[in-house]
Amino acid sequence: MDEALLRSLTPTVIGILVRRGTDFAAAEDAVQDALVEAVRVWPDDSPRDPQGWLVTVAWRKFLDAARADTSRWHREIRVESEPVPGPGESVDDTLQLYFLCAHPSLTSASAVALTLRAVGGLTTRQIAQAYLVPEATMAQRISRAKRTVSSVRFNQPGDIATVLRVLYLVFNEGYSGDVDLAAEAIRLTRQLAAKINDEEVAGLLALMLLHHARRPARTASDGRLVPLAEQDRSLWNTRLIAEGVDVLQTALIRDRLGEFQAQAAVAALHADAQTAEETDWVQIVEWYDELVCLTDNPVARLNRAVAVGEAAGPRAGLAALAELNPALPRYAAVSAYLHERDDDPATAARLYAEAARSASSLPERDHLTRQAARLNAQLRPPPDRL
Repeated sequence: MDEALLRSLTPTVIGILVRRGTDFAAAEDAVQDALVEAVRVWPDDSPRDPQGWLVTVAWRKFLDAARADTSRWHREIRVESEPVPGPGESVDDTLQLYFLCAHPSLTSASAVALTLRAVGGLTTRQIAQAYLVPEATMAQRISRAKRTVSSVRFNQPGDIATVLRVLYLVFNEGYSGDVDLAAEAIRLTRQLAAKINDEEVAGLLALMLLHHARRPARTASDGRLVPLAEQDRSLWNTRLIAEGVDVLQTALIRDRLGEFQAQAAVAALHADAQTAEETDWVQIVEWYDELVCLTDNPVARLNRAVAVGEAAGPRAGLAALAELNPALPRYAAVSAYLHERDDDPATAARLYAEAARSASSLPERDHLTRQAARLNAQLRPPPDRL
C-alpha cells in the first residue's frame, strides 16, 4: 500500500467534505477513519480511484457519526437531502488547510500537531510517538486545536509566515519514533511550494534540503554528535545539495529577500566548501548581517559571532559575542569554542562544562562534556611532574 499517496490525498479529501457542509473537526475525524479503513482494505483490494474511494468512505463515516448524534438530526436530514457531488471534485483546499492548521490562535505545539494530522495525514499515535508523549495526551491536544479553529471560516485568508514557522518547527524535531519528521516537513513544504509562488516558501524548502543533505554525517556510529568542521563530507547528499542550491538561486533572483532565504544562503556556502578550511566565512558573515537586519534575532547574532570569529579571528568573535545576553541558549558553548581558538583552554574547559549542564539534548550534553574533559586532560601536568 502506498502510504505516501494516502498522506498526499488527506488535505484534498478534508477540503471536499468541508465544502459539502461539514465542519472542519468532523471532516478531519471522518477522513482519519477513512484512512484507517484504507490501511485495512487497500492491500487486498486497491481502488482504481484512490481519492474517490477516500471521499466516499469519509462521507459515509461522517454520516454515520451524524446519525449517532441525535442532537444533530436536523443537520443529518439536511446533508442527506442535498445532492452529493462526485468524488472527483477538482477544488484543491490544501493551502487553506495549511492556513487553518497554523492559525495564530493556536499554540506552536497545537499548530504542529494539527498540521501533521490534517495536512500530513499522520495518525494520532504516530504524532504522539514522534513527540514522545502518550497517545491520549496528543489526542487531547489535537481535539483542543480543532475546537479552537472550529469557528474560523475555511476560506478566510491565512498568514504564510505562520505556516512556515510551523513547518520549520516540524523539521527541527528531526527523527523520533517511526516517523521521520524532517523528511515529513520537507514533503509538506514541497507540497506548499507547489501551491504558492512565494520566495520564502522556496527559501524554507532550500534550507531544509541543504540541512537534510548533511544528516548522514552528523552522527557517528556510536551516536556521538559530529561538529560540522569534522564531518565526513563524502557522506553529504549531493543530490539534495544541488536541488537546494537551485531552489535558493531561483528565489534570490526575484530580489525579495527573507529570513529563510538568508539562512539557506549560509547553509549553501557551507555545502559548497569541499573542506572546512575552504569555507567562505567572510561571505557567511555578510549573510548573517542580512539576517540580523531582517529579524534582529538574538540566535542569528549568536551564529554571526561564530562566523566573525572564523572570518576575522577569535578575538573579533568574542567582541561580537560580548554584545549579546549571556543567558542566550548556546552562549556558553560559543564562548567556549572562541576561547579555545584564542588559546585559553582553561576558560574554554570551564565554559564547555557550563554549557553541558544547560544542554537541551543528551547528545549535545555528551559532546560538550567530552570537549571539557579533553581540555582538562591537556591542562593536567604530566605524571613525572606530580
